[in-house]
Amino acid sequence: MRTVPCVLALLALTACATGPALENRGQVTAPPGDSHHLIIGSAGFTESDLLARMYAQLLNRAGYRTSVLTVSNRELYEPALESGQIDVVPEFAATFADWLNAKTHGAGAAPVGSPDLGATMKALRALATPRGLTVLPPGRAVDQNAFAVAADYARRHRLRTLGDLGASGLRVRLAAGDECVQRPYCAPGLRKVYGIDVTGVDPKGVGTTPAKQAVRDGRDQMVLTTTTDATLDQFGLVLLADDRHLQNADYVVPVVNRSRAGGAGVTKALGRLNEVLTTRDLADLTEQVDSWRRLPADVARAYLEDRGLPA
Repeated sequence: MRTVPCVLALLALTACATGPALENRGQVTAPPGDSHHLIIGSAGFTESDLLARMYAQLLNRAGYRTSVLTVSNRELYEPALESGQIDVVPEFAATFADWLNAKTHGAGAAPVGSPDLGATMKALRALATPRGLTVLPPGRAVDQNAFAVAADYARRHRLRTLGDLGASGLRVRLAAGDECVQRPYCAPGLRKVYGIDVTGVDPKGVGTTPAKQAVRDGRDQMVLTTTTDATLDQFGLVLLADDRHLQNADYVVPVVNRSRAGGAGVTKALGRLNEVLTTRDLADLTEQVDSWRRLPADVARAYLEDRGLPA
């Protein structure tokens, strides 16, 4: 597997690449393609890079030649995916659905991503198909917003879920990004859905070290992080379950260019990962890269071999 140093070329090409015109539905219904040299896109952060490397290695083992290309800006890699300059990208269902919806209907369009995975996937596929994209089935791994408290705080107040916290009547100062004040899946949602008494937002960022330290030290009571955060144990923190499903269904989904990678071979190869990769696995793999300083390609290879993929 080789990494392609062609970001500049991609930038030039995507300036005029928009994929299949939405009015030209004939291209969408053409037979799916099966190119044997596929470019896998990575969005540049650890999870995306790990997923891209696993996709590439699984496809290699299925007989495809692969290259991995990192393009951290979705505004660039999504048009490249439509035009076939990138063939496969790991995405997150609800986030990508909302992004495509805004691209199609304007920035003010009502969100289509939701906590309901089935509804989210239906909306996502309806938006992706006219653009020549195929969204493969989601796996078990999900990267959602999540909320953590100190483990001793949870034990003392018998908290396992966000519902427990709401019922407790405890006053909660939340360490998060400053946008949490307005976003419906953050402070407003915690108040509305769970009845949590959020007294304020301490703007320390999402899952940052200062945010976790503030909760560990008792200056704040809860931190906004993600379900794949592998560092919570280091700070003595535990996640509270989202038992009333406030967060959107951001399950990992491979998205492919139909005309180049929409065939059964790619679907089968990538589907093998869906059967084994869990949210906990993804967190552990991310920790190996971010904390242990292992190379994503090596971590991906070891994981696939440990899981016997392919058998």
